[in-house]
Order: sequence, then structure tokens, then C-alpha cells
Amino acid sequence: MSLRMILRILGLLLMMFSLTMVPPILISLLFADGMWEAFAVAIAITVATGAVMYLPNRHARKELRTRDGFLIAALFWSVLGLFGALPLMLTGDTALAPTDAVFESFSGLTTTGATVITGIDFLPKAVLYYRQQLQWLGGMGIVVLAVAILPTLGVGGMALYRTEIPGPLKDSKLTPRITETAKALWYIYASLTLACMLAYMAAGMDWFDALGHSFSTVAIGGFSTYDASIGHFDSALVEMICVFFLIVSAVSFSLHFLAWRQRSVTHYFQDPEARFLLLFLLGLTVITVLSLWLTDTYGTELGLRHGLFEVVSVATTAGFAVADFSTWPGALPFLLFVAAFVGGCSGSTGGGMKVIRIILILKQGMREVMRLIHPNAVITVKIGKVSVPDGIAQAVWGFFSVYVMLFFMMLVGVMATGVDQVTAWSTVGSALNNLGPALGEASAHYGDLPDLAKWILVVAMLLGRLEIFTVLVLFTPAFWRK
Repeated sequence: MSLRMILRILGLLLMMFSLTMVPPILISLLFADGMWEAFAVAIAITVATGAVMYLPNRHARKELRTRDGFLIAALFWSVLGLFGALPLMLTGDTALAPTDAVFESFSGLTTTGATVITGIDFLPKAVLYYRQQLQWLGGMGIVVLAVAILPTLGVGGMALYRTEIPGPLKDSKLTPRITETAKALWYIYASLTLACMLAYMAAGMDWFDALGHSFSTVAIGGFSTYDASIGHFDSALVEMICVFFLIVSAVSFSLHFLAWRQRSVTHYFQDPEARFLLLFLLGLTVITVLSLWLTDTYGTELGLRHGLFEVVSVATTAGFAVADFSTWPGALPFLLFVAAFVGGCSGSTGGGMKVIRIILILKQGMREVMRLIHPNAVITVKIGKVSVPDGIAQAVWGFFSVYVMLFFMMLVGVMATGVDQVTAWSTVGSALNNLGPALGEASAHYGDLPDLAKWILVVAMLLGRLEIFTVLVLFTPAFWRK
């Protein structure tokens, strides 16, 4: 492991990230909100730090191994979240305290969508745009972007790629070369964003709101330019457009790549993971809508609209809102919140544990039941027609076990700061699943939580975004041995 090489790459990526603060400057000048200076100062600090890391080590060249990729991914997301907070701390009257700024930055980049801000409607346009852009960049992963457009890194891209693409089956590539794979992912991602923006504009949004919400929709983020989120528009058409693109973005991007290359959509319905997601959302929607109707919470039309939207929004871990589902009757709030633990498909921008892992856990559970009936039988776990290697099956159980243990550890940690149980478990679950909305005292926003609780949640967001093991492996002695 070469420290100089890692500093060189981090410095280069940090300088590249500074370029993402240029569009907010242009937005600030366009709307004359006076915020451009804050972003200019943030750019200067970010570029200077990146240069200090890069220039002394610019000649360090060495093939990047998987172990180095884990370290770079974890370090870069941590550094990115910290430097991404700079503009939010420098915006005059609307500036956030350091803890709140870091929380908001990590929430954006990890596509969690939890916010500490109230009065979003009155924020300067540049800040509104910047929050949405953070989610868009985090959606597919800034590291994948770097691999796609910076082949001059001179490192083995697959080491980074494996740490960045979510899900247990990380070795599959869409194209033979990793750079081409990353480019293909971003072409699809950008195309979906443009299509979503045009659809929103056709539904009545102005270009600024359409752009901002297309960023957070395709990223399955949940940030909005209004306190009332998507509910601000009170439009069934806007809501259905959002639902459609959330489902599309929650499906594996490898399927979108196949659809683009083969000019066919049949494989969407042949893919076990995509089928499970669609059936899961359909079943949950039926339960939710019927419950809202039977309890007279809403009339026929509103019950269908709000039920369908909140199910898709929460289950895909987007977190947009048209209604406060935390006040819905019976077990609905808990049911919807638990649905977020499933999340999106592997290789999508969704959070959660990923659909493929849930399928594997269910199938392995059934295998153990069958072994009780037929002790000598050799029973394989299959996804579709493909047998799953025992190594992947064991990794899924390992992931699930660690996931549950970390959840309870952070739950106790947040409760220790003085937060009540309902608020604590929902905020930790929301952060770890990159969901956003929570119950209890955080149902409106996270601003009133203690600072220590916010830092614990920042760690939870990072663990969720990098799928736990990418971060935890850094804390094992074996990782640092030569």
C-alpha cells in the first residue's frame, strides 16, 4: 500500500470535485442571490487542499489493488462529505453550523435525503441547486465518475468499481473495459435525468424545480426545493412521473444497459430481482391503499394517490413526501418504514439492503426448512436458473448479521444522547438505509437532534452508502498487515 499514491488520487479527485461548485456560482449570478462568493471561497479551499495532496505525489504510479480501493473509496467519501459542507457554512444569513452542514452534505452525497434545514422554500437559489446536485453526484457514485473521465489515474479501475457498485454480485461488468462500463452507466444516468426533467416540465414545473427534482428523483435521494416536498405541487401527474422514475431508478442499471443495447424490454420481466421488486411494491401498495380506505383516512382518489406514492417513495428509499405517513393509522407507518430495509435492486441508485440479498435470505431460509424434511438432499440456491455459489450465500448472511449488529449499536448510541426510542430507531434505520424520513421527533426534520446523534447518523449514512464492509474492513488488523 502506497500512501503517496493514495494521496495523489485523493488530491486529484478533490480538485475534480471542486468543479462541481461552479454550476451553483452560475445559478447564483443568474438569480442574483449573492451566494456566489461563498462557493468561490469553497472552491479555493478545496482546490488548494487537493493541490497540496496531489502535487508532491504527482509522480507516484502504482497498480491499485482491491485493498487500496477500499481505503480510497472510504477516505474519499469522508473527505468529500466534509468539503461538500463548506459552501453550506459560508452562505451568510442562511449558513449552517459545522455539524449541521456536514450532516446535510453527507445526507446529500449518500442520497439519504434527511435534512436539518427548515424554511427550505426561502433558501437562496444557489443553495437549493447545490443540495439537489449533491444528491445527483452521489447517486451513481463520484468514484465511478472519476474512473470514467479520468483514465489518466493510471490505476486499476476495477478495484474502485467493486467498492462503489452496490450489491453482492460486484464482479459483473457491462463492457469488457472498466472505463467503458463506468461511461455506459453515466450515459444511462444522465439520459434518465434529462428525460425526468423534461417530463416534470411538461407536467407544469418550471425549469429550476424540474432540474432539481430530476436530480434527486433519478438519484433516489429525496431532497426537494420546498418544505412540502413533491406535495408542494399538488399534482397527480407530477406524482405519477416521480413514481415512474423512482421505480426505473430502483431497477439495476445493468438492465437499462441491456435495454439500450438490445432495444428490448423483455429482460426486465425475466429478471428475478426486478420481478420481486415490482411484486413487492404492488403488494405493499394494495395493503396501504386498502388500509387508508377502510379507516376513512382519505377518499378513494386521494387514498390511491397518497398510498401509491408513499409506498414507492419510502420502499425505494427516496423519501419524497405528499403526506405525513407517520400519522397514518395502525401499523402503516411501521410497515412502510420497514419496507425501506429492502430498498432497491443491486446496481441501482436505491439504498437499503438490496432486493437480491432479501431474495437470497428467503431462499436460504427455505433451503434450511427443506433440509429438515430431506436431511441427505443436496439443495442449491438459485436466482432464476443460475445457482448461487455458497461463498456469496455466506457473504449475504454475514452482511445481514453485521447490518443488524451495527443497527443496534448505533441505536443505543443515539438513545444515549437523550433521544427517545421511536425517534432513535427510525433515524438510525433511515440513515443506514439512506432513506431520509423518520418518525417521532425527527418526522419533520433532524435539526433538533443533539450534535452527537447527528455525527452517529453521519457514520450510519456512510456505512449504508458504501455497504458496511467497505468501511469496516479498514478497522481489521489484517487489512494493514503487509
